[in-house]
Amino acid sequence: MMTDASVRNHTVTNPLLPTVAAQKEDKLITATNKITALYCRLSQEDERSGESMSIQNQKDLLRRFAEESGFRNLAFYIDDGYTGTNFNRPGFQKLLADMENGKISICITKDLSRLGRDSTMVGYYQKYVFPELDVRYIAVNDHYDSANPNSVDNDMALFKNVFNEFFPLDTSRKIRAVKRMKGENGKTLTTLVPYGYVNDPDLPDHWIIDEEAATVVRHIFELCIEGRGPSQIAKQLTKEQVLTPSAYKHAHGLPCNIRPSDDPYRWADKTVVDILGRVEYLGSTVAFKTYTNSLWDKKQRHNPKENWVVTPNTHEAIIDQDTFDKVQQIREKRHRRTKSGKSSIFSGLVYCNECGSRMHLNTGGEKKQVFFDCAKHHSARAWCKSHYIRESVLQELVWQHLKLVLSYVFCHEAYFRAYMEKTMEFKSHEALKYLRNQLQKAEHRIAEIDRLYLKSYEDNANGKLTDERFQIVSDQLETERAELQEKASKMQTQIDKQSENSANLNRFVDLVKTHINDDGLNGYNLHELIQSIYIENCDVAVDEEAEAATQNVSDVDETGEFVIYAKTAKTSALKLHRIRKIHIKYDFIGFIPIKSLMQYAEDAEKNCENEKSA
Repeated sequence: MMTDASVRNHTVTNPLLPTVAAQKEDKLITATNKITALYCRLSQEDERSGESMSIQNQKDLLRRFAEESGFRNLAFYIDDGYTGTNFNRPGFQKLLADMENGKISICITKDLSRLGRDSTMVGYYQKYVFPELDVRYIAVNDHYDSANPNSVDNDMALFKNVFNEFFPLDTSRKIRAVKRMKGENGKTLTTLVPYGYVNDPDLPDHWIIDEEAATVVRHIFELCIEGRGPSQIAKQLTKEQVLTPSAYKHAHGLPCNIRPSDDPYRWADKTVVDILGRVEYLGSTVAFKTYTNSLWDKKQRHNPKENWVVTPNTHEAIIDQDTFDKVQQIREKRHRRTKSGKSSIFSGLVYCNECGSRMHLNTGGEKKQVFFDCAKHHSARAWCKSHYIRESVLQELVWQHLKLVLSYVFCHEAYFRAYMEKTMEFKSHEALKYLRNQLQKAEHRIAEIDRLYLKSYEDNANGKLTDERFQIVSDQLETERAELQEKASKMQTQIDKQSENSANLNRFVDLVKTHINDDGLNGYNLHELIQSIYIENCDVAVDEEAEAATQNVSDVDETGEFVIYAKTAKTSALKLHRIRKIHIKYDFIGFIPIKSLMQYAEDAEKNCENEKSA
């Protein structure tokens, strides 16, 4: 049986009762004039829990408790809208600074979760920081008081901290699940709309084109196709006094997470690179481009592209697919400028035909000529012979070849299509129709085999078909199914390849029509039409034919490729000449043998005339 004395002793050792004022401790109060810190914290998740968690409710509860306990010199430290998983909060950091400066003797919170929801960090402050700074810590509703180390409620604090940590973990798990579902359904997960778009006033989750900014985006893509790098584009936009994306958003009152710059017209290379790589400009929504390791690590990390979720056709596109793909190809071949600051529209397109290495732009010699030289010859001369081509010669020859291609395709489109269909192994309409019909029959037979196998299995289970007979039937069906599956796969590959070839041919012809009136070679038509240029090593010719060829800078050989003739040296006995070929690979269709095409058109016209005369 408990005596009166033991009751009194129990009351003294545990003075904090649930939400009831503690006994006044006059000796402690008169012993110090330091601050009694009343710390309040509210997060967005806590705010949804109702009025009981509000900052005002916490302030009222802490003030009443402090006054009834006899604590004086009260000062509030408040963090409104801050999560408990992060301790880098302004109010809490101010509290710690005042503790370290010896201004605070007591710190009081509504409960342990107000201090934080990371059990490790809360335990660290309770066990090490507060005692070291000689600060008494009280959590009112959890009956925790560091002045009573032997209290059972103090021992329970360890478990309460763990439960407090579970709350944000559970909330984070639910939020991630919702975001995953929204992202996979093509819903945008960001409130920051990409430059070039604005939120649709009628549909908040839908983007519409901001034409003023979209014009700048298209301009940036055009400059890249012309052969300019990000730094050159940034300088051009700065020169044109175009507002940067952040400055534009601030000027138009749009949401932006970047502070205004001192110079609103100074574009950065990184900004241009980001715009050139944005899949959103194709009309697609991209989710999960970044991720965090855990609830406690808030650092945003870039997700590999294979982990992105891209939903096409969620809004209107600013850039078409062909232009975007071409820019990505150019960016993959991005190049550095020479030390002299010189760059070329051919940079990233020129390759050595012998070793396949890229040919780099160089400037040197007494005349400071600009030329392309094989990169491997520089590093491993034993593997590749020394050869180069002057930029001026390359530009003239590529334009000559391009003019022939543009003229021929535009004037003889039917012959061009017929020849390229033959070269690209096009199948006739009848052949394709037969192929699709055969594929359909194979797929129907595969479905029928699956039904027969299921029926045989049921007959075997019901005793209508013996195990031996079932095994024979199933083996036959499996063999036939495997053969049909392989045949159907090959036919589908042929149909897909044919469809791709047909689409590529149409795209190339459409491009030719847009450039037929070009009056010279520039970065735009070069990068739109040509994929790569291969330079052969020099051959030496000593005959009279080569001597006569030097009267012309170039010609087209029997394969349709250009041959460059350049007289290099001669002796009393021999006349030596350097002969070099260049090979031009066009986008979508590859190499175009102009001479063969001309012969094809000529033969076709002759055949047509013969048929008419006959």
